[in-house]
Amino acid sequence: MPDTTPKTWFITGASSGFGEALADYILEKGGRVAATFRKPEQAAAFTAREPERTFGAVCDVTNEGQVKTAIADSIARFGYLDVIVNNAGYGSMGSIEEVPAEEVQRQFDVNVFGALHVLRAVLPHLRERRSGHVLNITSIGGLRTFPGVGIYNASKFALEAIGESLSLQVGPLGIKVTNIEPSGFRTKWAGESATIANTNIDDYQATVGENIRSIQGYSGRQPGDPVRAAKAMYEVVYLENPPLHLPLGKAAVKGAREKFAALTNELEQYAEMGDAADFPAGE
Repeated sequence: MPDTTPKTWFITGASSGFGEALADYILEKGGRVAATFRKPEQAAAFTAREPERTFGAVCDVTNEGQVKTAIADSIARFGYLDVIVNNAGYGSMGSIEEVPAEEVQRQFDVNVFGALHVLRAVLPHLRERRSGHVLNITSIGGLRTFPGVGIYNASKFALEAIGESLSLQVGPLGIKVTNIEPSGFRTKWAGESATIANTNIDDYQATVGENIRSIQGYSGRQPGDPVRAAKAMYEVVYLENPPLHLPLGKAAVKGAREKFAALTNELEQYAEMGDAADFPAGE
């Protein structure tokens, strides 16, 4: 029989979107949740929700000191952590040429360095226990790119690489890693959570401008259901052999297939040129 024992989760960014939906789903299933919030009143309300099973920590993932404290306090509260969810993040839109340098830095501070702060703080605990599961909420945009979200793509590609390498690093220790890759879901990602650099360059109106308008136009009408996504995330940690990659949403599954089919075709077309760059055998 598969193990269905309720687990203890740590989730960053649980005030809305996937983080909120996942916390709710875990609690419905009888699990325990430590979650981070940027506002003290949100953290306090979560702690008071079911005091024996909920703990809210005030934490901005870009502040490494706050992350360390949140992890330590969560372990002190519950005794241990089973599942770590790097969920906190947001989307930055604009052409690569027009997104200001300070916004690029902020995008990476939240989406990449924030996740690294969490991993550095929690891995000693997971290594000591020789168990655990890390879920990195990346994006289909961490596998394939789109015009107008190149900086966001770059941050999610980075998190994808961190997750892949981490799985090789900690797999022998009994710790599992899954990169969760959603497509469009009805969260605040395309709305109030996003930052947008105006497309002022005419050359990019048909690519960058059009894609950003499309993203904004379907905000609130995306096909993805955060509750169903939470169910998938919950179930994946109970699999004996969970996947390293889990695209969520039909568009994500389709997009991943298209990306790797195109990559394979391109590789085979130019493989001879690539192979020829080595020294000939025997030299």
